[in-house]
Amino acid sequence: MHAPTNPAPQAGTVYGVVLNDRGSVERMGAALLEAPYKAQPKAPILYIKPANTFATDGAQVILPGGAEKVEIGATVGVVMGRPASRVASKDASAFIAGYIVAADLSLPHTSYYRPAIREKCFDGSCILGAPVAASRVSDPAGLSIRTTINGIDADQFDLASLVRGVPELLRDVSEFMTLSAGDILLVGVKWQAPTAAPGDHVSVISDVLGTIQFSIDQTRHQEAA
Repeated sequence: MHAPTNPAPQAGTVYGVVLNDRGSVERMGAALLEAPYKAQPKAPILYIKPANTFATDGAQVILPGGAEKVEIGATVGVVMGRPASRVASKDASAFIAGYIVAADLSLPHTSYYRPAIREKCFDGSCILGAPVAASRVSDPAGLSIRTTINGIDADQFDLASLVRGVPELLRDVSEFMTLSAGDILLVGVKWQAPTAAPGDHVSVISDVLGTIQFSIDQTRHQEAA
């Protein structure tokens, strides 16, 4: 097992959210009304990116054995400045220290019904940018994240498309769990996001929050094969 390159500095817990953008909910469509879901989500659907997944700008990401491609979940992370429990949406900004651009990598999978541990928690699968002070982000709903793969535009993610915007997401998550100072809440990733393969170079770009770049390691993938 190879250790990830460019590990991120110690942070709090990183939580992610799925099905928090309208496009993903629309694309899943009727499948959300069928087994095993049987209804659209009534609360945020959370997962955790553990410390082994953290990496920073310039990382070389090594895919697990047998994986041929990886989804690039470009998103924004909300960095908590102090403990948040049962926060009203109107007060959310008082608990936020900053924002980061992030890439939440996942092996392709179709179901959110059971925890996708192998698919979402492999080494180096959460690339985190440098925090930008909350005072520099006048309205998080106006943030837009662009993904390029090998220099070619692959996707754009606008926070205006979120089902729950940042204040509402913080309200609903803190209703049932406390977020601690230093924790990062990823606001959402697209269902079936664009994919990259070994040898590809990826950039996740925000005009406000900066850019992270990383590559999918080809050499070690070939060694594993």
